[in-house]
Amino acid sequence: MPTDRELRVALKKGPFHVALRAAVETRGLTLNGLHRHLGERGLRVGMTSLSYWQQGLRRPERPESLRAVRALEEILVLPPRSLMALLGPPRPRGRDAGKLPVGALPYSAIMESSRTLSAMIHDLNGVADDRRLHIAGMYEALQIGPDRSTVRRETLQVVQAHEEATDRYIMVYRGDLGCDVERVRVRALEDCRVGRVRRDGPTALVVAELLFDQVLRPGETQIIRYELADPSGVETVEYERGFRHPAGQYVLRVNFAPEVLPARVRRFARQGSGTGEQDLGELSLNAHNAVHLVAGSLEPGLVGIRWDWS
Repeated sequence: MPTDRELRVALKKGPFHVALRAAVETRGLTLNGLHRHLGERGLRVGMTSLSYWQQGLRRPERPESLRAVRALEEILVLPPRSLMALLGPPRPRGRDAGKLPVGALPYSAIMESSRTLSAMIHDLNGVADDRRLHIAGMYEALQIGPDRSTVRRETLQVVQAHEEATDRYIMVYRGDLGCDVERVRVRALEDCRVGRVRRDGPTALVVAELLFDQVLRPGETQIIRYELADPSGVETVEYERGFRHPAGQYVLRVNFAPEVLPARVRRFARQGSGTGEQDLGELSLNAHNAVHLVAGSLEPGLVGIRWDWS
């Protein structure tokens, strides 16, 4: 029988079926007991489904099943959302499984190392071409330090659910060449918390779950604010943000340390891998050593700011 410590580890690291089985065994319950408790709450989940959930052969995805998972957290005396946090997005079903929505781009169209990224997202029980959330608005502030590296990035984001059972946003960070991904830290600031984090040194990729405190229904929105710190000290010459789906307004502000002001700053954009980059003009530093861009009604693609140090 697992100890309380082993249960805490399972709830933190997952996967879902391992944590559920550990909780059931630690509390000394049986599938019959779980089935009875759920029935008393008006939730109809078959014994076979409960068994499959524990074995990892299936996972709860339907709204009724997700309500049962939240009830199981109470029945098993677990922290709220501890089991829900281990569930990834629903698997695509039917003839359209794996297909992108009209107008969306695959990761391969907006960034390198897309296969590695897809594998990292899959490891978080996510769908590589996830379509559950669209970005309604985003504000990012980038701080360039005296060593010419990006020392901090803060993001305020408004996301809107387009499918059922939406309870997390998957953040993707690609560091500059030479980035030490083990030193990169993601911190939740408002209306979210950090879940599982995956890192890949050769591609300088960091992927993290930002968990909501509720499950969104289609059309509902969530505001999240988080920051990313990268103390690697690698010189930075640009920052770009990729959008795989049409998005609302995007604002990017880059602030430079007064000791290392760039000689030239320009903004650029690109729509997919089959199109050339657009030079959108020069930006001038303001009195606070910062530049910014504002883009609205974005089509899938990339937008960013690039600078020269001399």
